[in-house]
Amino acid sequence: MASPSAIRHQDASTAPPGEPAAAQAAPAHLRRAPPPGRLVLPAEEIIDPQALHAQMAQTMARGPQSETLRRAAVEHLRSALHRGRQAILDALGRQPSDGPAAAASFTWLTDAIVIEAATVAQTWLHPRPNPTKSEHMAVLATGGYGRGEMAPFSDVDLLFLTPYKQTAWGESVIETVLYMLWDLRFKVGHAVRTVDDCLRLAREDITIRTALLERRYLTGEAVLADELETRLWTELFSRTGPEFVEAKLAERDERHRRHGGSRYLVEPNVKEGKGGLRDLQTLYWIAKYLYRAGTPEELVARGVFTEEEVAIFNAAEAFLWSVRSHLHRLSGRANELLTFDMQVEMASAMGYRAENGRRAVEIFMQAYFTHAKHVGDLTRIFCALLEARHVKSRPALIPRLRRAFGIAPRLEPGFVERDGRLDFDDRAAISETPALLLRLFREGQRSGLRLHPNAMRRAAASTAQIEALRCDPEAVAIFLELLADVEDPQRALRRMNETGALGAFVPEFGEIVCLMQFNMYHHYTVDEHTLNCLSILHQIEEGALTEDLPIASSILKGGIDRLVLSLALLLHDVGKGRPGDHSELGEKMARAVCARMGVDAGTAELVAWLVRHHLVMSDVAQKRDISDPHTVRDFAHIVKTQERLKLLLLLTVCDIKGVGPGVWNNWKAQLLRQLYRATKAELTGDADISSRAAREAAAKTAFAEIYAQRASAASVTEELERHYTGYWLGFDTDTQILFAELDEAVLSGEIAAQITPDPARDATRAVFYMEDHPGIFARLSGALAIAGANVVDARSHTTSDGYATSVFWVQDHDGKPYEKERLDRLRRIVERTLKGEVVAREEFKTRDKIKKRVRDFTVPTRVVFDNDGSDIFTIVEVSARDRPGLLYDLTRTLAAANIAISSAVVATYGAQAVDVFYVKDLFGLKILSEAKRRAIEERLARVVERGAQTG
Repeated sequence: MASPSAIRHQDASTAPPGEPAAAQAAPAHLRRAPPPGRLVLPAEEIIDPQALHAQMAQTMARGPQSETLRRAAVEHLRSALHRGRQAILDALGRQPSDGPAAAASFTWLTDAIVIEAATVAQTWLHPRPNPTKSEHMAVLATGGYGRGEMAPFSDVDLLFLTPYKQTAWGESVIETVLYMLWDLRFKVGHAVRTVDDCLRLAREDITIRTALLERRYLTGEAVLADELETRLWTELFSRTGPEFVEAKLAERDERHRRHGGSRYLVEPNVKEGKGGLRDLQTLYWIAKYLYRAGTPEELVARGVFTEEEVAIFNAAEAFLWSVRSHLHRLSGRANELLTFDMQVEMASAMGYRAENGRRAVEIFMQAYFTHAKHVGDLTRIFCALLEARHVKSRPALIPRLRRAFGIAPRLEPGFVERDGRLDFDDRAAISETPALLLRLFREGQRSGLRLHPNAMRRAAASTAQIEALRCDPEAVAIFLELLADVEDPQRALRRMNETGALGAFVPEFGEIVCLMQFNMYHHYTVDEHTLNCLSILHQIEEGALTEDLPIASSILKGGIDRLVLSLALLLHDVGKGRPGDHSELGEKMARAVCARMGVDAGTAELVAWLVRHHLVMSDVAQKRDISDPHTVRDFAHIVKTQERLKLLLLLTVCDIKGVGPGVWNNWKAQLLRQLYRATKAELTGDADISSRAAREAAAKTAFAEIYAQRASAASVTEELERHYTGYWLGFDTDTQILFAELDEAVLSGEIAAQITPDPARDATRAVFYMEDHPGIFARLSGALAIAGANVVDARSHTTSDGYATSVFWVQDHDGKPYEKERLDRLRRIVERTLKGEVVAREEFKTRDKIKKRVRDFTVPTRVVFDNDGSDIFTIVEVSARDRPGLLYDLTRTLAAANIAISSAVVATYGAQAVDVFYVKDLFGLKILSEAKRRAIEERLARVVERGAQTG
């Protein structure tokens, strides 16, 4: 693929190479810009400007009516635009990785249309045979259009440059050109300015200054464009380099903040996101402004980039432009967000194929994030060079203060401070002492100095030597020291990952660098998620999360094996991207890593166990009834020791919080705390004093003490006798009091309900009390689903006199509790559904649709029966694609099979839902019949499949 630098714009003062002399001598309004670079097709196969102009001249000669002529001109332009656009898109389909040539081709097509529109306006619609000095104009392209880079639906930014203030003739010409372009459905941004206006506004507004930096002459009075060129450089650009750099970098930082702050977001913005095209353009703007460099290649001569780095720049730009062009083409509009559904289409369009158990979309996205990483590497190198040349201010305040007060850190042999950054000493021989490559990152961590670009380049170029250090005792010791460093290990590990050193030293980690998991649950690539987990651990250690994570914070304060936990966090997801269970694969890989590094057997065994079981605590907490002692006993049997329990809790907390913003909430926190405390009691023997009978008796006593304050002794006794054991163990005292009060008020056949916030669980609690009947759980689930509520937990018990006591905990679509002002609407919808005014099955026919964005996720249906996980219930676990009516369909199916649901636990992981039901048959027994279980499994699978098809 040819370098994308070929499409860089040329200054207006430079005659395009090879342009015929006749073009130079043509009337001002007929001068044209040449093709802006290599095209996907021969230029005339896209559009032939001469033929278009001849066709236009023939039409214009037919009549004097300006409006009729304008409409006729637009039709000629529309036809040429449509043919040209389709020709480019067809060529892009045949050459899917040639985005830069497509960008140049769309620019060439747009140039021809804009120039011809200007020609029509000046030659036929508003002619001036003898124009005055003020009746001249130059048309310039600015912004991305000026740069010569256009996606299929990019904006067209124009500058109409006039010699003096606007004239009536000029207004008429510009208005006509704009109306013609708008009729063609171009999104046009335009400005009408004199040269003086441009200088004045550019001084005041950095955005205008950037647009003018990218201007490109199209047609008209070239002398005006030349004057603007000269004055911009002599009066503005050459004097304000540092100011421009700081403004553009601040603008970049704010843009990154708006778009998520990470280049590893799994739904990236190709244009504006971190690591995207705008970051490359920012480098280009700064290089152009400081060095007047028109191409990345010119920066090699300036000592900014090496030839290898320019090749990386060009490859990243070519890839990103290909992606952006296809994204516009596939969307049929100006779309910059690479959403999940578009990723699948994009992978196919760009020729990616599935291999080694990985989907084509995952391979494509790994390529995307690899290029985004390279963009970040180039940005760091460039910014460090600007600091060294005093064009950009240095952010490392602490090292500067240390030097100012004479307390700069003493660097170990082999390293020097250069331009405020850490670099290898010129005399350092890495070939003789390869451990210097690992020492670099330790010294950076110890000194607080950022790494110099030269050091990063040498480290990146020395991955083969780093690979040779994998079993070197000194290198291993340094790495383990960095990993267990309480001063924030992820900082050093990020530096290692940026240079490729981390993947070279730990090849198992190298396999997950820039690896995307194609699901809606994870927000980041696997390596970024892993480093985030280590960052969370550091935040807990620093006391920044004590309020949110009191147990985890106290465990760390009490002391744990820091190396074990850090190794487990580093390796917990290394099995991803391969066929098979990533936890099992990860366990084997963790053992191999520990053996290679010479870690003692006890540490290695604990690390491997944590990697193997890193999902277990989360699964038990979110998918099982942890108020059931059997659940706790089974989990305690897996964990076996308090040390493992503590480490597993810390690993689980870091893993969940590291997934992305909004994933961790009080609901998950409360579940994990409850499971941790119950399991700790089980392991220490304290749980023996809280046997099922003892817990029931304690619950009844707590209830009676409160209820007796407002009810008679007979009423208290009656209430105690009408509920079974599960009720007393499943609800807290406040809920039991509420049900007693609802019983006092409800009339036969009525439904009593109360929906209130439950801030301790980050959820909204919906309490229902009514006469029991088959399918009541399904009816309540449907009512809540129709109201738009996501059920996260539910329990239902029947009294001895035939009343159902049901509690649902729900969240909105953002995983948050309902705000108080939304509760009334939620209550009204639920009430209408329960009264039969809204029929759930009919309602879901229109609502239960799978959105296009998530349709391509593969979520296999899985139904599992477990008769060993509870003493008195059969546990039915259904894993399937999530949709609004799923819980309703499942509960309705169970009811139709004469299965009574006691409780349900619902967990969602992006597009996947895991619904777990604690059930009995009509006789109050477990479902022991194999034939009955198979029949229920088939019915559940059918209803899931039917829902997926209608969606």
